[in-house]
Amino acid sequence: MLIDAHCHVWRIGENDHAWPTPDLTAIHRNFDLSDLARAAGDAGLSGVVLVQSQPSARDTEWLLSLAAAEPLALGVVGWADLTAPDAPERIAALARDPWLKGLRPMLQDLADDWILDPRLDGAIAGMAEADLAFDALVRPRHLPSILAFVRRWPAVRLVIDHGAKPLIATGELDPWREQMAALAAEPGVHCKLSGLLTEAGETPTAEAVAPYAAHLIETFAPDRLMWGSDWPVLNLAGDYGAWRATCAAWVPPERQAALFGETARRFYRL
Repeated sequence: MLIDAHCHVWRIGENDHAWPTPDLTAIHRNFDLSDLARAAGDAGLSGVVLVQSQPSARDTEWLLSLAAAEPLALGVVGWADLTAPDAPERIAALARDPWLKGLRPMLQDLADDWILDPRLDGAIAGMAEADLAFDALVRPRHLPSILAFVRRWPAVRLVIDHGAKPLIATGELDPWREQMAALAAEPGVHCKLSGLLTEAGETPTAEAVAPYAAHLIETFAPDRLMWGSDWPVLNLAGDYGAWRATCAAWVPPERQAALFGETARRFYRL
């Protein structure tokens, strides 16, 4: 079983598309699940989790329609406006769709402590009530607030996308290393081994990424760590087969079933 816990599809100019922008020529075109299947090749892909790429209800609706029609899609991590006055009602309505497995508010471009705003409490409580996962798309500067959030909302299942995008390009391990260890000490927190190559700047190599991946593997262990390609964003720095093979080489064979499928299946209720 190989479950890709983090991939994207998009159509340029549709479904409120705003990113990628034309300057990102390698990924500024339409991508669908048939493209992903070709990229995965003979990897034996069992299914994928489709993750929103636009902060848009329309994009989420489109992804849900794809999941209902495409056998390769096992679930969707969508988007909802957590600040909307009727956010709890919107979230409850979304959660009635069996393909919706979680929400991702795209924190990476928001203020460090945005997620702690009490005005979001109704929306977060709605997520907990619906048993929806919370995908935390964050940067290292957000990690203290994410730890506070986890302690405030222990009923919310949270996964950190892309290892919190560590500063691989400049070789900075701290304080990211200590902050991720503190989060890993919280029993409900999960993490994705994904998106790291594109954080490696001019040297997107396995060697550059290895110290960061090793820390995630050690602190979360494969039973709370799930593999994701971050395709097609991955195309900016590498390719599907090579990224999977690199990650497999970092984990003992007896732990690979968890990393490459079981953890994602359990966490997302696939």
